[in-house]
Amino acid sequence: MPKGFIRHEGRGGAPSLCSHCQRQDRVYRCEDCFSIELHCLECIVKLHISLPFHRIKQWNGSFFMRIPLKSLGLRIQLGHPASQSCIRPVPASTSDDFVVVNINGVHEVSLDFCGCETAQSRMKQLLRARLYPATVRDPRTAATFQVLQQFHILSFESKTSAYEFYSALARLSDNTGTQKPRDRYDEFVRMIREWRNLKLLKRSGRTHDPAGLDETKAGQCAVLCPACPQPGKNLHVDFLKAPPTQSWIYTLFVGIDANFRLKRRNVSADSVDPSLNGGSAYFVEENAFKSYLLLRMGDTQEKSTCSGHTAVNLVNSKKSHGLAATGVGTVDCARHNTKLPTAVGDLQKGEKYTNMDYLFFSAVQHFPSLTRVFALYDIACQWSKHLWERMETLPPSLRFEHGNDRVDFAVPKFHLPAHKETCQLNYSFNFIPWVGRTDGEAPERGWANINPVASSTKEMGPGSRRDTLDDFFGDWNWKKTTGLHDALLTKLKEAVMQRHHQCIALQELEAALPLGRVSQWTAEVEAWEADRERANPFQRKREVVTQAKIRLELAKEEAKLLQEGDDISLDSEVSPSVLISTGLDLEDQQRRLSAEISSLPSDATDEQRLKVQTRINVLQRKIESWTSYQMLYMPLLARQRASELSKLDPLQEARPHLFNLLLPSQCPPSFSARRLKEYEWKLRFAQTMDALEDIRQNLRLRSYLLKFKKTNIRGQVANTRAQNTLNTVKDRLDANVRKYRTARAALMSLSPALEKTGWDSIIRELLDDDIRSLTVGLDGQTEGRRMLSWIWQTLGVTKDQDEDLQDALRVEWCKVRARSHRWTEEVILLLEEMRRVKQFFDWKVQWWREQSAYGSRQATLFAELKASCEKKWNNVPGLVRMKGQEAVITPPVCI
Repeated sequence: MPKGFIRHEGRGGAPSLCSHCQRQDRVYRCEDCFSIELHCLECIVKLHISLPFHRIKQWNGSFFMRIPLKSLGLRIQLGHPASQSCIRPVPASTSDDFVVVNINGVHEVSLDFCGCETAQSRMKQLLRARLYPATVRDPRTAATFQVLQQFHILSFESKTSAYEFYSALARLSDNTGTQKPRDRYDEFVRMIREWRNLKLLKRSGRTHDPAGLDETKAGQCAVLCPACPQPGKNLHVDFLKAPPTQSWIYTLFVGIDANFRLKRRNVSADSVDPSLNGGSAYFVEENAFKSYLLLRMGDTQEKSTCSGHTAVNLVNSKKSHGLAATGVGTVDCARHNTKLPTAVGDLQKGEKYTNMDYLFFSAVQHFPSLTRVFALYDIACQWSKHLWERMETLPPSLRFEHGNDRVDFAVPKFHLPAHKETCQLNYSFNFIPWVGRTDGEAPERGWANINPVASSTKEMGPGSRRDTLDDFFGDWNWKKTTGLHDALLTKLKEAVMQRHHQCIALQELEAALPLGRVSQWTAEVEAWEADRERANPFQRKREVVTQAKIRLELAKEEAKLLQEGDDISLDSEVSPSVLISTGLDLEDQQRRLSAEISSLPSDATDEQRLKVQTRINVLQRKIESWTSYQMLYMPLLARQRASELSKLDPLQEARPHLFNLLLPSQCPPSFSARRLKEYEWKLRFAQTMDALEDIRQNLRLRSYLLKFKKTNIRGQVANTRAQNTLNTVKDRLDANVRKYRTARAALMSLSPALEKTGWDSIIRELLDDDIRSLTVGLDGQTEGRRMLSWIWQTLGVTKDQDEDLQDALRVEWCKVRARSHRWTEEVILLLEEMRRVKQFFDWKVQWWREQSAYGSRQATLFAELKASCEKKWNNVPGLVRMKGQEAVITPPVCI
């Protein structure tokens, strides 16, 4: 152990006389002062007149022992300079057991209130000494401004509860349990709640309003998002005159979501524990909200017609026993992750439309002059259906005109794969125009910040909980505000780069397409963008190629040849196409049998072995029958078959799963049966499509099972069963992968002889990294940079006239075009948001300058924030031009 560490337990060789007065023995040392010198009684008291809450230790001849300044004679005199603390002017009253909570612990002090003729009230005397009283009448407890500020910030960053923080302070006072300080936890909780409210009012400028706090309007204390369109604050006065092709940059994007972790137990009541904020920040005003919910209590919520959304279908089955609130709903700024004013409210049972409707319209009421609002909700496809009918049941103050498509709807990108295909096409932010790269998942990011406080707010009364959450939401908004200069610049850098890549990708694809085809497809997309009730161009018009479809087509083709007298069938029951399709079926059975044999345990029972042997015998008979027909159509294989049979041991058990079927793709190049090769080509192509679809289905099933297992499965038995199910799905997935790879290898073998080209851009090589779910990226890829595996995308062949491939190519072109447009829009939106941020800070500077001295300080702060933005964004024009001007849409001119 370092000697310097243990040295502090003793006097450290210090001289005996006081280092300050050099007259008396020094036996006292302060634990909180930087100096480690020892002082006498008189000097230690004088040195701490302005530091009355420091911890003092006394040398007792053997070691240093804790001793309070109070016992050394130090008294705190209020209403006079600290230098007069020991002079004791006329006291109004004396308290020798006053408790002060400070950053060094919980201390009892001797405190004198001033009794002079000009003395203020005891509460004011404490406040002017930067001591916050626990009560306004006869206060006996106070907390220093410093400790309240420290806990305030610490609670935001570490989510420390008041109980944990106070317990730590008590241990700083006494960590032995022998001299515990007086319990002032309840008083501390009350003080910190009042502190939060007063800080909220102060920072929103309400303390400077001549009309008083009672005139505070709904949401007036919320921290506004500087980058969102705020009429009168960061938009040009004539922004409403912008033409439709330019006005989209003034869209307000809001994200709607619910959080079921922020519960509240059914303790206390609003009459006992009312909110101090009263709807002035993020929570809606409780009385009006509850009155509306009570009025609509009997409303029946329609069932979802999309994928089974628990938010819709299970609203009445949420566990609510013993809970006053099962969670909260919220409306956020969807592009900058900030909470909107009066946009948060409690949920009682599930995510009911009545609750979410009220919160949505309560939030949007603060933007009355905006002409376009985009609402993103994970159940937007259901929630939006009868929204305007339900709006008529809301209080008149929350209603607004919704004509001219003022409000549009979409589903956040992460939640979209859980919806039906029609919703994925019609509510996707990837396809809808004029939205940039907004993803709509802002509320989810906010929950990650607030969820750690759920355990402490769960036990609070209704008012305390709302005020506390309001404070956390305000801090979240403020951190987003102060970080905008970096956040927007980072987004712009990525947007410029992605715009460059995506525009080039579009140009390259269109260069390989016939001009007329691009013009036709462009007209279809633009018509849908203008009216999304039209046919969606991102949806395939033709059916997906399947083996069943190809077999039907081949059967029709053979029937036509038979009618024309050009039939090449050598058997009345088995035609050439039947021969090849049956061969592919046998190949599938071989794969399944091989997998079953390899999975057979070494200690398998007789019943298990009998089951496998029966399948071996059945497959053996099928192959023998099939090969007899194969010799009719492929007689040149007779010699090769005879050679293979001669090498087999007649005593060896039959192994039909290893039998070489010798389909046309497996034959040597000299084999010239072109029609059989054509049949196999078509069937193999369809087989790859079937295999890809099966792979996608099993990946979706595996994702669902994994999520269900994580959420609902508990216990060893249930987990074992769930894992067995997952193993079964994995076996199917592996079989589908082998099927795809075998079919693709056959296509590779057949393509030279059949002169097939370009097909391998859609039937691509399937690597292990490609086999992943929709929501899974490669290792190291974050969600924002995650790329879909190609198996979830379809790219047709530009020169092939096959209608199925061309339909797939059309859809892929639409997606490439959409990506190019969205990134271009994102650059335009970010530039507009940067402009808005600077104008908002200018407005804030002017607004605060009209206030008091505190207003001047705030005005300087916002001026510094604007200067920081200008410094960070100094090279933005050059950055936007760095990759060229590859805009494929006309950027609006910000008026």
